[in-house]
Amino acid sequence: MSETTHDATVAVSAPAAPDEGLTAKELAARHGLTVSGARPSLIEYVRQLWDRRHFILAFSRAKLTAQYSQAKLGQLWQVATPLLNAAVYFFIFGLLLEADRGMSREVYIPFLVTGVFVFTFTQSSVMAGVRAISGNLGLVRALHFPRASLPVSFALQQLQQLLFSMIVLFAVTIGFGHYPDLSWLLIVPVLVLQFCFNTGLALIMARAGAKTPDLAQLMPFVMRTWMYASGVMFSIPIFLADKPAWIANVLQWNPAAIYMDLMRFALIDDYSGKFLPDHVWAAAGAWAVLFALGGFVYFWKAEERYGRG
Repeated sequence: MSETTHDATVAVSAPAAPDEGLTAKELAARHGLTVSGARPSLIEYVRQLWDRRHFILAFSRAKLTAQYSQAKLGQLWQVATPLLNAAVYFFIFGLLLEADRGMSREVYIPFLVTGVFVFTFTQSSVMAGVRAISGNLGLVRALHFPRASLPVSFALQQLQQLLFSMIVLFAVTIGFGHYPDLSWLLIVPVLVLQFCFNTGLALIMARAGAKTPDLAQLMPFVMRTWMYASGVMFSIPIFLADKPAWIANVLQWNPAAIYMDLMRFALIDDYSGKFLPDHVWAAAGAWAVLFALGGFVYFWKAEERYGRG
């Protein structure tokens, strides 16, 4: 393009830039640029998570090993902590408050220890999930990976810890006269269903904790209330026999109570099906699927916001 100046010379002006007048969005599309850390599709996200499976497993093992690395007893605290809790609960609820309500010692002590170990699995998964993102911001901001790897890894860490503790649980159960039989095979599906439930719950809490870090200070009170309402220290149908039936029904249908009772049913000979709610396996499966799928989708929807701000 040219134009004539006042002294009759011809001045040549530069041609307009090809990107002139384009918006930032149009410029990005023209040059093939994409948003850094943009959320992938759900299917692609699952594929990325599967590709990181070795990292998830290694990270969970490393966290488990480091958890008690500063203590002299080391990994023994994985077993000692819930066992000491069970001893305290037995003294308070079994001896002083007589929460056993007619159960023999041979039944009540394995009942109590099983409840403490199984509920601790869920409690620890929730507490680890709350801090999964907010407690690992350096890792989240430094590396690109599906953020769901962190809460899944922490839930897996708690599963490994429970499996280690199950050795003591088996010893307690056998010590009080409940020997292995075919019902012990039910332990596997119970743990699978509870792990799926715990993982979904950890994913939900990870997103909530990433947005509101103070949630980590509130959750111990929530978990303590949930523990008392789930029949860890007492049998819900026996303890609430003189109360309106709907109260016991509501408490028995909560997922923590369901997974504890299924484990007790598998391990303790005298803990029969009469202590379980109707369709208990269907309820256990429904809770697991609902939280595993719902929690995963809920976490995925905020994928591009983790570690920012």
